[in-house]
Amino acid sequence: MPKASRAGHPIYWTEFGRGRRAALGLHCSLSHSGSWSGIMRGLGGVLHLTAPDLPGHGQSAPWDGATEIQALSTAIAAEFLTGPTDIIGHSFGATVALRLAVEHPGLVRSLILYEPVFFAVALADHPQMRARHALEMSGYAKGIAAGDMAAAAQAFLRVWGDGRAWDDLPGAVRAGLAAQMPLIEAAGPALYEDAGGMLASGALARVAAPVLLLEGSASPAIITAINEGLAARLPQAARAVIAGAGHMGPMTHPRQTGAEVLRFLGET
Repeated sequence: MPKASRAGHPIYWTEFGRGRRAALGLHCSLSHSGSWSGIMRGLGGVLHLTAPDLPGHGQSAPWDGATEIQALSTAIAAEFLTGPTDIIGHSFGATVALRLAVEHPGLVRSLILYEPVFFAVALADHPQMRARHALEMSGYAKGIAAGDMAAAAQAFLRVWGDGRAWDDLPGAVRAGLAAQMPLIEAAGPALYEDAGGMLASGALARVAAPVLLLEGSASPAIITAINEGLAARLPQAARAVIAGAGHMGPMTHPRQTGAEVLRFLGET
């Protein structure tokens, strides 16, 4: 698939489907554009999805270590859009999709967000959740503090992974995940401190596009709080829960997730 410069960054992308609706897929942290292959088996007749590898992921160039990574990802995503487009985002990619709608409203026809990890929303609405969330993430934080990226990755996936045991992953995969932990740290200012100003500015209330907020029934409780908070702020938001799924629902439950997407697109 193609590789070219987007927002001054070498970016690789994959294309799926031959549907009439132009769509952009923004994957989760530690993943790549191929993660959309499962869900697109059921959506390929409706969507033509372009899915870039975000900086530091897949076959795209590494993150430069300096630019605010959500802002860079948003600028890259914007350069793929030539007109109103359905944006599908997962986890960190869903927060990029949301920022895209805030900064480039004329280019976003609809938003489909699977578990956007915009923790600042939940913590603003439910500050008492901070301690529980910190406990969930304590293994990751300890690994980062100790410089043990493998321990950090193992702990991170225990909360946000697809249920596979760390020791069952091939050694090369474990090493790659450990090497990507700086990308998780880099996202912190956007996810926890609202570096993009979407929450503090009230910009979410000005998002005119219809939004579908998806979550798995087995995901961490803070995800429900995030989606509740976003639904209260976004003018045209609908919600759906994927039974039995966790945070990696688009990959572990592609048929069920795709069915919700099709239902939503039929109403927009």
